[in-house]
Amino acid sequence: MPIHFLDIADFDSATLKAILIDALAMKKDPRHKQYSQHLAGKHIALIFEKPSTRTRISFEVGVTQLGGVPLVLDAKSMQMGRGESLADTARVLSRYVHAMMLRVDQHRTLDELATTATIPVINGLSDTSHPCQVMADVMTLAEAKAPKLDFSQLTVLWAGDGNNVTHSWIDAAASFGFALRLACPPDLAPRADIIARAQQKGGRISFDTKGDTNISDLAKGVDAVVTDTWFSMGDGGDGGDAAADKKAREKLLAPYRITQAIMQQAKPDAVFMHCLPVYRGNEATAEVVDGSQSIIFDEAENRLHAQKAILRHCLPRP
Repeated sequence: MPIHFLDIADFDSATLKAILIDALAMKKDPRHKQYSQHLAGKHIALIFEKPSTRTRISFEVGVTQLGGVPLVLDAKSMQMGRGESLADTARVLSRYVHAMMLRVDQHRTLDELATTATIPVINGLSDTSHPCQVMADVMTLAEAKAPKLDFSQLTVLWAGDGNNVTHSWIDAAASFGFALRLACPPDLAPRADIIARAQQKGGRISFDTKGDTNISDLAKGVDAVVTDTWFSMGDGGDGGDAAADKKAREKLLAPYRITQAIMQQAKPDAVFMHCLPVYRGNEATAEVVDGSQSIIFDEAENRLHAQKAILRHCLPRP
């Protein structure tokens, strides 16, 4: 059976920590022969329904550094973009390549491909989750706060849109053991079933569904403050309705903007995290984004290392 990587919630804590240990080791010594030829002779399809910067480059470089051959494909130029069934696409690709990573509009695309494919399917982003990103985020949090991968004493604040990245942070809290406070507008709340699933696993997740809690109160004593862009790729569009929707969304999210005053409520050594792209003045002020507590570019770099470890997990050597 192929080893897919669709969601953090699909794996136990020991497996996820092993992936991070591998990522940290590769970051320290990327040219070690144990890693540099791990994917020798293997081709990895990188398929994009959405444009990408970090996902495309980090996976393409990562596959190459592991000795494999990346094949970057635009879904719109493939037959799957013209109506070929996902089952047939999965069967064909399984005959040509050794794994596929996809950045898709709908999570069900990944589920359907994984049902039929005889090769690993990796979630590079969907509307439901972004597990590769959050594995890199947790790796970055470990470097800053938990070098022995003991997250049990840490508290993280997520502020802003309860989106796909939020969902993966919720899964990660349950898997890695840190407490997670969610500060999201009720109209942009994360999925209740994902929160419930994490809580059933013992995750320490808190969320005020009424939106009455002040973000400054939630930031008190936290070890990390995390946010994301207010407008994810695919949100909005052209025309008057889109402009009105944009203004309404900005109004909802403005109280969740991360300022230096918010950061001062956190622990003195707290870190600021953002998966990028960041729009200074929206989700966070320039003072925070470019300040001494910001580790956002460490996060961006760690996409490379975390994803290489995920590829090694999905494609182990005999």
